[in-house]
Amino acid sequence: MILWYLLLALGVWTIAFKYRRRRMYKLAALVPGPKSEYPIIGVAADLVGTTEVVVHPTDLEMILKTCLEKDDLHRFIQKVIGYGGIFAPVSIWRRRRKILLPTFSPKILDSFVEVFSEQSEKLASKLEERASQNSFSIWPFVSSYTLDSVCDLQSFQRKSFLDLLIKLSGGEKGYTNVELREEVMTLTIAGTDTSAVAIGFTLILLGKYPKIQDKVYEELYEVFGDSKRSLVKEDLQKLKYLERVVKESLRLFPPVPFIIRKIDKEIELPTGKRLPAGAGAVISIWGCHRNPNFWGPDAECFDPDRFLPERFDLVKPGSYLPFSNGPRNCLGYQYALMSIKTALCAIVRNYKIIGEPEATPIPHIRVKLEIMMKPVDGYQVCLEKRKSAV
Repeated sequence: MILWYLLLALGVWTIAFKYRRRRMYKLAALVPGPKSEYPIIGVAADLVGTTEVVVHPTDLEMILKTCLEKDDLHRFIQKVIGYGGIFAPVSIWRRRRKILLPTFSPKILDSFVEVFSEQSEKLASKLEERASQNSFSIWPFVSSYTLDSVCDLQSFQRKSFLDLLIKLSGGEKGYTNVELREEVMTLTIAGTDTSAVAIGFTLILLGKYPKIQDKVYEELYEVFGDSKRSLVKEDLQKLKYLERVVKESLRLFPPVPFIIRKIDKEIELPTGKRLPAGAGAVISIWGCHRNPNFWGPDAECFDPDRFLPERFDLVKPGSYLPFSNGPRNCLGYQYALMSIKTALCAIVRNYKIIGEPEATPIPHIRVKLEIMMKPVDGYQVCLEKRKSAV
């Protein structure tokens, strides 16, 4: 008798549980599910197969240049944001990339510096109320900066990145409305979250290594002096040390730590490993970036000067790929670097980042993967207003 009461109670609880979540189920039903779903096991059958983790630069280069199809695991993302260039099958990707390519020409990229500069000044202004207080998460501030830089809806005199995308729509050779929506969603994610993650990690590192932060500030002082003028494109070219800091941050903490490619036909990699057709190749950017065989015994250390030309030239080609490599590399990598450098410039000119100094050159930052790699403890920083802002 007690068993029947327990079963009845369980049944009532299940009905109530589903009823409270009825809207969530209704919305979820609108997202098309995979066609290969089976009773009980669902899509588990699709997740079984050969998957190889690849970390050797020569192998990575071959896969990224010859195996252009994304792995089946990307289908789950495609169902949500569609066939944006990052996740699209090759047949769709080729045409869309050709349309998008002119948007990242040097001339157009230079025009974005004014946008970055203006938004970075707003970012620095917003941070003033948090200066000289306890530590706080800088994520909402930097993510707002990157999103506002992409949209820049407040200026009618210049074209924002989204304006340029809209201009590419329509006509036989342009985007359809559906394609435009998918590209906007994909590029907004790719152009905002990745840059914000990179800015956040770099600020944490500068807080841990005050001597490196001082060198960044000294370089900024050499460029700007005591003036409070806005940054222009010529300034970015002069900030060599800041660029090395950003590149080293991206090496140790790449926002996208791995890429998955599908092997269409059996291949033999330069190191001798064979990958069968249908296998998935996990391109471990994290593993490659920290491999002492390619970066030396100090691969785990934070050392911006490893990107000095005379030192970086000795690194095995293909060992550095925070923006991927090959035909499907990130089109907007220059856009991202300009955005990241401009934001860091504005913050370091106005504030000193206070953190818990590391006793060794190896930064101890616990990370987790939430689509992108993020610090477990969040983007906690403490800012101190500089007495003489550059």
